[in-house]
Amino acid sequence: QVQLVESGGGLVQPGGSLRLSCEVSGDESRFYAMNWYRQVTGKQLEMVATIRSGGQTNYADSVKGRFTGSRDNARNMVYLQMNNLQVEDTGVYYCNARRNTDMYFGRGTQVTVSS
Repeated sequence: QVQLVESGGGLVQPGGSLRLSCEVSGDESRFYAMNWYRQVTGKQLEMVATIRSGGQTNYADSVKGRFTGSRDNARNMVYLQMNNLQVEDTGVYYCNARRNTDMYFGRGTQVTVSS
């Protein structure tokens, strides 16, 4: 069982930055691939970043070059640094842990990009 708690969302102007954090608890959580998803109103859930257990990362084309995912296994934390935020980045961001058939989501944190 893995528990995930996101924080760091808020209101930011276009071009601004936010850093999302995900506190991870649970046995062997360091072996899970960690992902960040977002739910934009009217659109399907989108995976924006993957941070594998070894630290390798992948990003959705929509955020590549602007978002950076990272993890600190010693602190049981996962991060998503979001730069040059745009209005279309507005949504609820979820932390996700996945290993084989096991998958867990946090409750999400709202990110609003607006002038």
